[in-house]
Amino acid sequence: MTRVMINGVLGRMGEALVRLISETGDITVACGVDAKYDGTGNYAFPVFASVGDVKDDINFDVIIDFSHFSAVPALLEFALRRGVNIVLCTTGLPEETLKLVDKASCSIGVFKSANMSVGIYVLRKLAKEAAVLLGDGFDIEIVEKHHNNKLDAPSGTALAIAESLNEAKNGTLEYVYDRHSRLMKRGKQELGISSIRGGNIVGDHDVIFAGRNEVIEISHRAQSREVFADGALKAAVFMAGKPAGKYDMEDMIK
Repeated sequence: MTRVMINGVLGRMGEALVRLISETGDITVACGVDAKYDGTGNYAFPVFASVGDVKDDINFDVIIDFSHFSAVPALLEFALRRGVNIVLCTTGLPEETLKLVDKASCSIGVFKSANMSVGIYVLRKLAKEAAVLLGDGFDIEIVEKHHNNKLDAPSGTALAIAESLNEAKNGTLEYVYDRHSRLMKRGKQELGISSIRGGNIVGDHDVIFAGRNEVIEISHRAQSREVFADGALKAAVFMAGKPAGKYDMEDMIK
């Protein structure tokens, strides 16, 4: 039985995690943390307003984080103090926080993925292979769509897809996020990345290869947030007992 602490437990992803855990028999929630917790509500596990409030006698194997990028540094410090591995699902981390992630991985196991969907992992692999097979005769564009509450743009997933494409192109691609002021013809090495925010779109990602007489699209549609929660739970089970180091979706799939 894998015991988890959920950081961001009262958010939409936290609620999805709790719902899925209630339907499985190999994971249990040891406690939850959320800055929105006001001391009220009936929960099947202890809930705290901050990691500093978590009692030392509450034991867990892995932390799952779906919170806000500003909360991650304190969470990493807490995980290091407790010597517990972490599945870091929060996106939009600034550079200084990414450095803290690297430092923490020297002492604990840190699983970090721009997207917790196995399908997105497959999309990245397919897009990378397509970029190699199609060569230089196709322009490449990424279009990502998310709900109107998402803060970061482009999405971390779009940037991860771009990274895979750039690897296939030996680092020659130029990321272009906004063309409104670029009064010029599209460059051959441009990789356009467009963001759309609206409604309650869970997460759509399209990779477009536009050639002279044909267009190829590789797409992924997240139809429910449970796809990300399911991936996070799989990652938590995978990370239980793992030695210190950085892990990602590819490590888990293999």
